[in-house]
Amino acid sequence: MSSEIVEKLPSTYRNMYDIQNGNRSMYDIEDAKSSPCKDRKLSTGRDSLATKDDESEQICLHHLYRSCGFKEKCIRTHFHLPYRWQYSEGNTWKDFTNIEEIEEAYCDPKNIRFDYAFTEEVFFPFCICFHDMCCGLQKVRRLSTASSVTKPPHFILTTEWIWYWKDEYDMWQEYGKQDDLHTSATVSSDDLEKAYLAESSPKLTFKAGRHEYEINFVSMKQKNLCYRTERKICRRPKFVSQAEVEKTRARGVKYTEGFKGIPAHWDKSALPELGFKLIELDCSSEEYKKVKVDFQRTMPKAAIKKICRVQNPSLWELYQWQKDLMQKSNGGKAADERFLFHGTSKKDIDAICQQNFDWRICGLHGTVYGKGSYFARDASYSDNYCGPDSHTKTMFLARVLVGEFTLGSSDYVRPPMKDSQNFYDSCVNNSTNPSIFVIFEKQQVYPEYLIEYQASARLL
Repeated sequence: MSSEIVEKLPSTYRNMYDIQNGNRSMYDIEDAKSSPCKDRKLSTGRDSLATKDDESEQICLHHLYRSCGFKEKCIRTHFHLPYRWQYSEGNTWKDFTNIEEIEEAYCDPKNIRFDYAFTEEVFFPFCICFHDMCCGLQKVRRLSTASSVTKPPHFILTTEWIWYWKDEYDMWQEYGKQDDLHTSATVSSDDLEKAYLAESSPKLTFKAGRHEYEINFVSMKQKNLCYRTERKICRRPKFVSQAEVEKTRARGVKYTEGFKGIPAHWDKSALPELGFKLIELDCSSEEYKKVKVDFQRTMPKAAIKKICRVQNPSLWELYQWQKDLMQKSNGGKAADERFLFHGTSKKDIDAICQQNFDWRICGLHGTVYGKGSYFARDASYSDNYCGPDSHTKTMFLARVLVGEFTLGSSDYVRPPMKDSQNFYDSCVNNSTNPSIFVIFEKQQVYPEYLIEYQASARLL
């Protein structure tokens, strides 16, 4: 029997069962949608769990909670759960119907596969192998929301990953937890998750009692540095049922603690739980005048129609959280923060105000210094990217954490490393006197002001 026929056997048996019983296959698509398989190597093992670099394999938090401003242009997956199990069929990915059941099994580290046993209804047994991420000859993938360690604490429905090691009794133990037999490690699941996602080093050392250990994120093993004994480690998500998802969505985001970070000059009556409010500035206010001076420094002939402050508590919290992280990683020294311009089309304004800048959706402003979002010191540069509308144009004046920067390159998809452990924060067109900054992580930006103007109009 040829390999091609063997590969088709699972589908053949499932179709026979469906015809005989008039039922949907357990492989049927839950939401009547399928997604194309991309022309790239399908991830297995460690990489299939991480999906660190490919945001198209992340589930959109904005859509999951309420709505996504980017809609069909969003590069992330829109789904009603924070996880999604799919199998490949031809050139498309299709959903399993029992996603929640598979997820619950996967969240238990002792499970290496998910089995369907023989029953009167199911006469063709199969299993999902969690290690190789396959089901028979078909490849399997798990999509999920962003890791909880990459978002501020108030973000809901992120994926909480838990790290385990296998003890001498073949039992999985969570890192950072102590029991009667084992001393607590000096690292927690969150510590390991941050190190794993940072990718700055394939190894991490820690202590438990008087012993020192080394974790290898490539082999997924823990080694005792004295006795050289090795233990398996694994990374599994914390299980969240569909009912819990609905309860979390109903509760919403709580800002009781976070409001202390909201700027004092913001309009406190316009602080939406999710999304944004545009507050038009009084042209006689100092805030308005400051933005106007910065804008007209290189656009003296432009007539400003209005300037609005963007009030988005969620984005502001994320920006402040990123600012704190950069300061901590910089030995307590504050990160370099600048006000920079970004020209855009009117059609992208709402999406940017709601979910921040994303060059993959809003378009590239060039790739000479890297594939990221471009921001300029001078409004005259950003004016070239404000869309085809000849009557009025729109431009953002954004807060940007440029941090430590270096000269960019067209092949960069992230800043290069500045030493053996750390990356630069951004790329520029000139290291000594930069006028163009490329930002690869959108949490380093807050879209603070929206300027509407006429570029060639006569000043009144």
